[in-house]
Amino acid sequence: MNNISQNQLLFLKKQRQHRRIVSFSRLFLFIAFLMTWELASFFGLIDSFIFSSPSQVLLCFWKMVLDKSIFLHIGVTLYETIISFVLVTIFSILFATILWFSRKLLEITEPFLVVLNSLPKSALAPLLIVWLGATPTTIIVAGMSVALFGSILNMTTSFQEVDPDKIKLIYTLRGTKLQALTKVVIPSSIPAIVSNMKVNIGLCLVGVIIGEFLAARNGLGYLIIYSSQVFKLDWLLMSIVILCVLAMGLYALINLVEKLYQKYF
Repeated sequence: MNNISQNQLLFLKKQRQHRRIVSFSRLFLFIAFLMTWELASFFGLIDSFIFSSPSQVLLCFWKMVLDKSIFLHIGVTLYETIISFVLVTIFSILFATILWFSRKLLEITEPFLVVLNSLPKSALAPLLIVWLGATPTTIIVAGMSVALFGSILNMTTSFQEVDPDKIKLIYTLRGTKLQALTKVVIPSSIPAIVSNMKVNIGLCLVGVIIGEFLAARNGLGYLIIYSSQVFKLDWLLMSIVILCVLAMGLYALINLVEKLYQKYF
């Protein structure tokens, strides 16, 4: 027993060392990139007007923090992304459930879902503006359009691949199809649902930014397109950095939800 315990301790020590090395390497590469970028701009190796520099981006961010304008842009983009993400999650589970109940309906609609999922969503954005106007609703729908059809296909596939023996057992015990759905299909598909959510949160953010490029007066997408038009490239780079931070934060939030579910359920 003591020998096994020592082996376990050694394994855990190696795992901790591995995580520390990975974390340190990531931090080192990030700092090295920022320093290289800053020094290249300072010594004129790159054009600071076009490529800006970390210090200029940070100064730009601080100025917009002081006048509080940046909070409006971040808040608008975050709100539209969360709303579109929640709606995509609800609709994808709802439609996947309907298609699970009706195999014939699945066979009829699957080609259309594949085509809609393959369609470049940036091509739909101008059409949405014509239909819905340049409103926040248009941007939310644009965010949904990027993730919705692929999400429905993935959820439908997950529902269809649930162990048929478990479903057969429900029917053998005189259970209904609704009971098979709630007792077997959905619980078995929770990992797939969470995995789908991790992908969808990023896709919804992309869709919202596409919508803000064309139909917004606020938001990070608007800030990016406006700054590129007036050649304020420090604004543009700052907005891109903030988008990266938002994407990481939203992904980490979904990851936390997954860990809490695994811990308590």
